[in-house]
Amino acid sequence: MFLEQRINPNEPSSLSYFMGCVGQGKSIAVDVHLDDIQWYINQAKEKGVEINYIIDTHIHADHYSGARKLAKLTGAQYLLHKSSTADFKFTPLHDKQIINAGNVGIEVLHTPGHTMDSICLLVTDNSRVAEPWFLLSQHTLFVGSVGRPDLKGEEEKMAGLLYDSIHHKLLTLPDHIEILPGAKAGSVCGAGISAKPFSTIGFEKKNNPTLRLSKPDFIEEVLSTLPPYPENMYNIIQANSKF
Repeated sequence: MFLEQRINPNEPSSLSYFMGCVGQGKSIAVDVHLDDIQWYINQAKEKGVEINYIIDTHIHADHYSGARKLAKLTGAQYLLHKSSTADFKFTPLHDKQIINAGNVGIEVLHTPGHTMDSICLLVTDNSRVAEPWFLLSQHTLFVGSVGRPDLKGEEEKMAGLLYDSIHHKLLTLPDHIEILPGAKAGSVCGAGISAKPFSTIGFEKKNNPTLRLSKPDFIEEVLSTLPPYPENMYNIIQANSKF
């Protein structure tokens, strides 16, 4: 398989992903920015693959999504979790659903907390071994931090859901599973995020201070350290969720 971690040049704290199977000419794009569309098209052409699936791991509040436009340009399916309130047609994703693109297999993990429709993606390279290799943890679990739960209100409830998603779904994965998040230091989607754009489940269990807290303390800590809202947040959410 191939994997590209894309750092957006205009928002260098934000990360998106392009992965796939050159042998079978298939690929998946994840959390595409509007101004990265041509990069994805160029990458697909260079690698000789079709873009088959384009996934937004939630309705973003920090950047304008290019997923729907890229889907129209390439004929790919555009996917969101089934709980999304997006006001347009999309292919709904379900918890534990498997998506295959050649030798690349992705298991969808519904991880509400950052938003209700947040998902993480557990990735397997079946050309190597039939077990997961890494997790696109996006805005649920960051390196050294966790996602913010306050973008659409009900902060305390959402923080509790975030705790449950992380502890009951992500931290139950094997320690060797690599974590590739959706943002790094400088992002307003979480407090105290590391500048290092990858980690492992085991390392975060040991060294991410928020993960060592009880659920009540986790909720209190996350809500007391919230960064400022993303600039133009309401306009961005509107653009990303409406037809």
